[in-house]
Amino acid sequence: MKQCDLCGNKYDKTFEVVMGGGTFTFDCFECAIHKLAPTCGHCGCRIIGHGVEAQGQFFCCANCANRAGLGGPVDRVD
Repeated sequence: MKQCDLCGNKYDKTFEVVMGGGTFTFDCFECAIHKLAPTCGHCGCRIIGHGVEAQGQFFCCANCANRAGLGGPVDRVD
């Protein structure tokens, strides 16, 4: 059995994620998210959707990008 790279659990149904030239082993999606998903530059939550990238920083939404002082990003356009 392989061991999860985040929590250390040994499990017979692990899966691997290849990202950025590295291979990571996880026992669940939650561990993969905590290890690999970027963190919002404003509120600190893990970005598990598309998110927003502005001036080299990642945000969970346009509102957080704007609150961080990066004017311009919007979630919806009428």
